[in-house]
Amino acid sequence: MKLLFLACLSPKTGNHTTAERIRSYIESAGHTCELRDAGEFQSPADVVNLVSENPQFEAALAIHLFKAGRLLVDIQIPFGVIFGGTDINEDVKVEQKRVVMQQVLLKARFAVAFTDKLKEEAELFLVAQSSKIYVQPQGIQTEVTEKFCWTEFLRSSGIRTEHADELRVFLLVCGLRRVKDPLYLVDVFSKWHCENLLNVLVIIGPKIDPVLTAEVEAVVKRTAGVFLAQERCQQELHAAMKRCFAVVNSSISEGMSAAILEAMHLGVPVLARDIPGNAAVVQHEVTGLLYSSPQEFVHQSQRLLSDHELRKRVVRNGKLCVEMHHGVKEERETYQRLVDTLH
Repeated sequence: MKLLFLACLSPKTGNHTTAERIRSYIESAGHTCELRDAGEFQSPADVVNLVSENPQFEAALAIHLFKAGRLLVDIQIPFGVIFGGTDINEDVKVEQKRVVMQQVLLKARFAVAFTDKLKEEAELFLVAQSSKIYVQPQGIQTEVTEKFCWTEFLRSSGIRTEHADELRVFLLVCGLRRVKDPLYLVDVFSKWHCENLLNVLVIIGPKIDPVLTAEVEAVVKRTAGVFLAQERCQQELHAAMKRCFAVVNSSISEGMSAAILEAMHLGVPVLARDIPGNAAVVQHEVTGLLYSSPQEFVHQSQRLLSDHELRKRVVRNGKLCVEMHHGVKEERETYQRLVDTLH
């Protein structure tokens, strides 16, 4: 069977990584899967034309109910959808988007949510059939490059490296867009850095929103203790995560943060903003630490610095949690089974 798979592919966000992984599962089951960027298409009519010109497409799949799913609403072949996160957490608040997403969900053969919470929200706001929505947590794989140089990474981020081994680097992994709120912690962190110069915050991720990127660059330039690193490939990013003191998430909204799960898998403590998507993944003081204000972030970071038992516990439990609940094998089997229902 040949599938058309639509997702937001540019730039390289979490959705892109997820899409590539799911495509590999579909192809390993013997299907052909053509992955296309949803941004290439202006309207559902464009996808209708593509499908009619390519009769070999027998089914379709989309990640993100609004950005990609809306494009499938008029096609005459069966399709499934995968919730992205912001579709259920944010887009449902906009009436015209919500109406479109209800249509998509009504026509879809199946839908996949990363968490029980996302499934519940979809049922509530989109009045969806419960039996149609499957819960499948993200499968997590990490790969650390051998060729990574920590000192060079710090230096290229603008950090003086004479005390590189003593630094406590907090790594905020996020694409530069509003929903990730990359400047949320900056002022409070800078004050904390001035009290202890070894604590530094490094922001790393693709430059998605050009206006926000310029803002972040300007703020970082004038703020002590906060730095912006160049985007790296996945293996180098994982190497940097493995070397840092803690991985940070400050998002306003998340579906299921792959960066949080990757940090846990790599044995790195996680400090995540207390929002539903993060609280579904991080159990406070068990698999990581949650905070609900910049001041509380500093408080939880200080605990992580002083309480070695706490640090050991969250690292051990975090790794165990990912190994138990975010296995690639289970994820692969779920998608292969669901794609078979599109025949």
